[in-house]
Amino acid sequence: MAMSREEIYEQVKEALVDALGLDDEDITPEATLMGDLGAESIDFLDIVFRLEKAFNIKVPREELFPAEGVLNNPEYVSGGKVTEKGLAELRAKMPHTDLSEFEADPDVNKIADLFTVQAIVNFIESKVNG
Repeated sequence: MAMSREEIYEQVKEALVDALGLDDEDITPEATLMGDLGAESIDFLDIVFRLEKAFNIKVPREELFPAEGVLNNPEYVSGGKVTEKGLAELRAKMPHTDLSEFEADPDVNKIADLFTVQAIVNFIESKVNG
């Protein structure tokens, strides 16, 4: 049975509130996990676990958060910027994420900003309703 976007958002929000010890109002679709919500790498495991449980799906971490593979590959990063090849890899691995702003300035330090609440909702929606 398909879930509405609103239902998915509410469950994602609940998982983030529990994983990060935040209040409901801290979580907005535009919020970035690391910058706005203060998530750290270790929290991603907890978030993935809670999402798997909430939606009864398998969430491979590298599917939801594929940036590590890109950042650790010298073909994909040069001079602190993600290369065209790296951007192509991100586009392929993150169809649930809007990369247009990042593509304009592909600074590796901004890659964490791609992980928004909205991107997680898009990802889960594609898994649950796809």
